[in-house]
Amino acid sequence: MPATQGVPQQRTGLASGVTNSAMELGSTVLSALLLTLDGDAWPPPATGRPWPSPHSSTTAPTDPSIEEDAEMNRFTGKTVLVSGAGSGLGRAIALAFAAEGASVVAAGRTAASLDETVGLIEADGGTAVAVTADVTDSVLLQDLVRESVSRFGGLDIAVNNAGIFRGAVPVGEVSEEDWDAVLRTNVTGVWLAMKHEIAHMKENGGGVIVNISSNLGAHLRIPNTAAYITSKAAVSALTRAAALDHIHQGIRINAVSPGASAAPMSLRPGETEAGRAERMKSENPLGRVAKAEEVAAAVLYLASPGAGSVVGTDLVVDSGSSA
Repeated sequence: MPATQGVPQQRTGLASGVTNSAMELGSTVLSALLLTLDGDAWPPPATGRPWPSPHSSTTAPTDPSIEEDAEMNRFTGKTVLVSGAGSGLGRAIALAFAAEGASVVAAGRTAASLDETVGLIEADGGTAVAVTADVTDSVLLQDLVRESVSRFGGLDIAVNNAGIFRGAVPVGEVSEEDWDAVLRTNVTGVWLAMKHEIAHMKENGGGVIVNISSNLGAHLRIPNTAAYITSKAAVSALTRAAALDHIHQGIRINAVSPGASAAPMSLRPGETEAGRAERMKSENPLGRVAKAEEVAAAVLYLASPGAGSVVGTDLVVDSGSSA
């Protein structure tokens, strides 16, 4: 609707003495009313006093460098535990938290790869420590939480990222060994980790947990991945259940569900990164895998104060594959 539509150009009777200035003011007022109903009516006509944009602030502008510094230090003073931190997404998540000021506990089964992650963090001026642990062992996970608290004085954020993929065959051909291993690591491991993380957090003012699930499972299914799909669908459901159970204790729990990303798990047997890149051009709407840093950014958002009202969400980052 044009800004002047419905505004008469001439009036009779009592309105006959209205000046052109008043007419212009009336037109501007009408434009402002339209703006409140339809954002497309902005900007107002050139005549009359312009109205402020709905996106403008009445406060004094802030120094962009100050806002940037605040954004890059969202986790200063926080202790963050990341499992599966020796490679792939886990390493990218650990590096991202450290870059924003967190003290990072990099956990996993292989000491050498964890040490590499810690070395990368320290080389960039960050703080981290490597702790070996197996997420299928409840005692080791309890010790992992205690070690995190001992090293850095608390546990504010936990990212349960450890997972495996086995049994790339039809359902009826999946071995019992592969089935048990995938469910034990991907589901029971997340549950055990949360169990011990929650035990500390609920007695120490709360915290944040982000579980790494997958777009395969609750969001997308493909052939020959039954064990993995089942495990990740369970993680998505477990995350929501835990979120409801523990938000009253000040513990926010969410999940990130990546699709194919720039990590070893998205490579097919014998496939190179170049081959994967070519395959992705036709396998998802975006035409490429998600960068590990993009998945890490989603995790950091959910862990940040900016996501303070986000509870029980499963955030999908899969280049549109499950859209």
